[in-house]
Amino acid sequence: MTTETVSSPVAGLPVIDIAALVNPVADDAARAAVAHAIGSACREHGFFYIRHHGVPQELIDRLHALSQAFFSWPEERKMQWRMALGGRAWRGYFKVGGELTSGLPDWKEGLYLGTELAAEHPLVQAGTPVHGPNLFPELEGYRETILQYMDAVTQVGHRVMEGIALSLGLPAGYFSQRYTADPLVLFRIFNYPSIDVPAGVDAPWGVGEHTDYGLLTILYQDRIGGLSVHTPGGWVDAPPLPGTFVCNIGDMLDRMTGGLYKSTPHRVRRNTSGTDRLSFPLFFDPNFEARVQRIEGLAGARVRDDSSERWDKANVHAFNGRYGDYLLAKVSKVFPQLKDEVL
Repeated sequence: MTTETVSSPVAGLPVIDIAALVNPVADDAARAAVAHAIGSACREHGFFYIRHHGVPQELIDRLHALSQAFFSWPEERKMQWRMALGGRAWRGYFKVGGELTSGLPDWKEGLYLGTELAAEHPLVQAGTPVHGPNLFPELEGYRETILQYMDAVTQVGHRVMEGIALSLGLPAGYFSQRYTADPLVLFRIFNYPSIDVPAGVDAPWGVGEHTDYGLLTILYQDRIGGLSVHTPGGWVDAPPLPGTFVCNIGDMLDRMTGGLYKSTPHRVRRNTSGTDRLSFPLFFDPNFEARVQRIEGLAGARVRDDSSERWDKANVHAFNGRYGDYLLAKVSKVFPQLKDEVL
């Protein structure tokens, strides 16, 4: 098997064939080639496309169609599954403008989801934030499709993290043994409506500039696009490419690698296409209780305070504590009213 790395026609971001990571009988040389390509992408951009990932297109298309149907409902109907009803699990629907980035509303609506845990689960009984049952809209087949999609893409997350481990000269199971045997999986379904922002509302972006919090984000975006990435050469578009996901690394991988693999700022343009736009980011993160540490003896890592260069002026390398503490501090700024109500 040959692993080919090509460039996106617009962004110059690499497109990596990860078949050798997905195929359990692939030889070591093929896996090493994929890992090398991933490592180069993480050092240069922090963003890359993946193809031959193993997630059926039929499943993606079904999720897309059902999500279109859900977001076409009137707002008062969608609000029957509003996040305030999800409590400490932070699950459910939020309306357009209901999520903030750097204090400004993002011009999108969405459905927050995650690993499905019953009310009797010990973590739910303990009141652990961002753990619990989902609020699934009453749309035939939607619950089953969402759960199937999350399971399939979570498996992709495990495989890509094995590639990242190999790219760092570590055993393939390095991250799973320390952080992701039971990963914190958060899934979002976002709809970017092609409607005008009302007068007096300051919502310049679909999503404002930010970095992601955890290890790895795996994004499916529909044909409309809108994602922009802040590369060393400036802002570039990351257009949708058929049959691919877009991956980017988060703050905790930046911390673990001492800045060798940096979490890259990105944003989403406000949708003015005339057609609503859907995107499906899945966040594959360390376990909530995991204490994230720098990888010892990693060649090329140089820990420094880069807060003056970051969008949020934060120093991720100074963080100590549970990953869940880092996550909650960030998410609480996204939904400040909900934070006051449920945390």
